[in-house]
This record gives sequence, C-alpha cells and structure tokens, in this order.
Amino acid sequence: MNLAKLFDAQRELGKVGLFAYKGEDRFNKLVLALLVELGELANEQRSWKFWSKDREPRILVSGGSCLHCAGTGNKFYDDDEEGWEWCEYCEDGETYKNPLLEEYVDGLHFVLELGIELDFSELHLIGNVSMPTSEITEMFIDIYQTTTLVKNTRNKIHYSILFEEYLVLGEMLGFTWEQIEQAYFEKNKLNHTRQDSGY
Repeated sequence: MNLAKLFDAQRELGKVGLFAYKGEDRFNKLVLALLVELGELANEQRSWKFWSKDREPRILVSGGSCLHCAGTGNKFYDDDEEGWEWCEYCEDGETYKNPLLEEYVDGLHFVLELGIELDFSELHLIGNVSMPTSEITEMFIDIYQTTTLVKNTRNKIHYSILFEEYLVLGEMLGFTWEQIEQAYFEKNKLNHTRQDSGY
C-alpha cells in the first residue's frame, strides 16, 4: 500500500479544478462531501436495507457509461447508429461498471483531501482498527462518527483512525488494495478530464 503515491496524485488534482476551491468553508465542505459519498456508498452496498427484498451490493452493472467514458463525451458502439466509436476501455462493445467500487473511490478522494487540508498527508497508520464483530452497518456508522470527530478536533490521531476505518471498510466490501488503487487512479484520470472540460 503506497499512501504517499495516493496523496501525491490527490495533491496534483487539487492544484486546479475540482478540488482547488480555497474558501473559508472549504474544510466543512470537504467533511460534508465525505459524508455524502459515504451515504452513496452505503446506498450501493444495500445490505442494511432490511425493508427491501433486494439487498445485494451493486458490484456489476452492464451498459451505460463506464468509469473511463463518463463525462468525456465519448459515445458507445451501437449497431443502430453509424459513426459511434468504442471507448479504448470498452472495445468489446459492452460496458461494465462497479458502482460499489466507484462510490468507495469517490469517498477515498475526500478522505485524502481532508488529510491534505489538515496537513496530515505524512500519515503513519497505527493499525488499531479491526473489523467489527457485527455487520458492516456498524462500520458505516463508525466512519460517520469518526468523520464528525475529525471535523470537531482536527486531530491527526482521529484522522489516522478515520483513514484506517475507511481502509477496513474497503476490505469488508471485498476490495483488494490493488483494486482500490487501480480504481482510484482511473477516477483521478477522469477527474482531470472533467476539470479540463469545465465539469
């Protein structure tokens, strides 16, 4: 796990465009953005929706825009439309995405950005977060609580715990570090494309 590489990539993204906002309320907006992304992630995870018959995580969705093409203006191959081209990542004409992983990575962007904002990017994980004994719902709630704690204290230890809880959540969702890192850099590339096009 190369955290320095992720922080460096996030720092580059923050120089212009999407994350370059420098208003006095930036920190609070980053906190809220993380909480919103965490909610979107929980929405894709679905196991906590006791009232629904469909509680399977959204891990593979066919069609639509893929992570690489979203927001770039690329079109997808369609037999009924002439002149459409395949994205270089969708050459088989079928696109797939993993909404659960995409939402997780969206949240990771804001976890990293909070560390940069607090000047905590030289992070040494303390390794004291373990998977909770109950269901994943508890970890989502723990991350909400720790995010609020970071907001109120701006303390490096609390931020380290938040970062570790977020990594443990990724493990609980079934992601490997390699999958997370690859998806992060794919989304980072998309964010650069979006900011170049005035997203």
